[in-house]
Amino acid sequence: MRLHERVIAELGLLSLVRAPRDTKLIILQRFTRFFAFGGSTIIGLFMSLALVGDVISFGLALLADGIGRKVVLGFGALLMAFSGVVFAFSGNFWVLLAAGVVGIISPNGREIGPFSAIEESTLAHLTPLEIRSDIFAWYTVIGSAGNAAGKLATGFIVQHLQTLDGWDQIHSYQAIFFAYAVLAAMNFLVTFFLSNEVELYGREEQRSSSGSEDEEPLISGVEDGEGGEERIGEKRSLLSNISKESRAIVFKLCCLFAVDSLASGLVPASWVTYFFYGKFSLEEGSLGTIFSVMAFLSAISSLVAASLSKRIGLIRTMVFTHLPSAIFLMLIPVPSSLVGALIFLVLRSSLASMDIAPKAAFLSMVVLPGERTAVMGLISVVRTFSQSGGPVITGVLAQSGKFWVTFLAAGLLKAGYDLGLLAGFQSYKRKTDIGMPSSENADDA
Repeated sequence: MRLHERVIAELGLLSLVRAPRDTKLIILQRFTRFFAFGGSTIIGLFMSLALVGDVISFGLALLADGIGRKVVLGFGALLMAFSGVVFAFSGNFWVLLAAGVVGIISPNGREIGPFSAIEESTLAHLTPLEIRSDIFAWYTVIGSAGNAAGKLATGFIVQHLQTLDGWDQIHSYQAIFFAYAVLAAMNFLVTFFLSNEVELYGREEQRSSSGSEDEEPLISGVEDGEGGEERIGEKRSLLSNISKESRAIVFKLCCLFAVDSLASGLVPASWVTYFFYGKFSLEEGSLGTIFSVMAFLSAISSLVAASLSKRIGLIRTMVFTHLPSAIFLMLIPVPSSLVGALIFLVLRSSLASMDIAPKAAFLSMVVLPGERTAVMGLISVVRTFSQSGGPVITGVLAQSGKFWVTFLAAGLLKAGYDLGLLAGFQSYKRKTDIGMPSSENADDA
């Protein structure tokens, strides 16, 4: 194989090109959505109550497999459009507050709503096991690219509009929210081009009729034929059911992800910016450039992680990239020089996101296909609420002059998450090691 062909294969580009149309449409929707999220950040009470909307999103994720994934994705897009229109044309505080809760407006430029759980579950059953990490990596990278492009475009458009006659800051941002609604409407239209292959039941029925299976669930207590009649009877239930065998796994994962998300909440970009500004008097423009470089490194690292997971496995990729990142996080406040602190910050950012694609691939395999959407929705809610408490703790520590404790605590929590993941899921590693031999000699070194 030629060098350029090997590079293309390692980066997962071949997997993306050969993916079915539905996969590409889902990734297109993610790009469009994240582009919109990049320019729709809200603050204060709006941010706090928008998190309540995540519970509504979890309810939608529970219903998705029962009433149809396309229906819920389309409905979510309409909720986005509704919020955008209200924020674009209304100046009433309570109306905006209601739209922020009931509709879908990202409080921090990141994912919110039922989309991620449904899309990741759908991508899992559209994608063969051996290339699943490739698809999830590009799903992550393209979403990050959309978010960055949205922030860049928003800054340019708002700045330009305010130079025109009759345009103040409020009207400029209302124009951004109108664009948000238009992008949401575009995503709504894209759902009509998705085929029935994205639906859980259509896919399962096709598999049953052909007598083939593309993967084996990791829970060992459910064998072929065991409880088969019960599963057929539950197949068309409106709400997703999580089996008893999966509940222990889901509980452990929720606890671990809650710890990791709390740690992430302790060191959001806004507080890290404040730390560098306060300690080194670094200008905002310089900080913006640094964080742009960090975002780029973070996105590219996801592609590297996909390639790495084929060699050492999903769990080891998640732990052995995320653990050094936690150590670098703890070391950020140690140097007395700006250069030293920035080195640890860049090293941390280069590794911090390498576990995202393997994590999504791992989650898609630890539970049964019919449980994926509900489990991913539950984990999303747990992570959101756990993360929301972090900035409050950081604020208290910053005011008391102990900002460094935040980095230490966040790093220790993340290291605990990594070690807990390694210890808690050792028994699953052979089945989740994509591309690894299945013999007894395939154990972790």
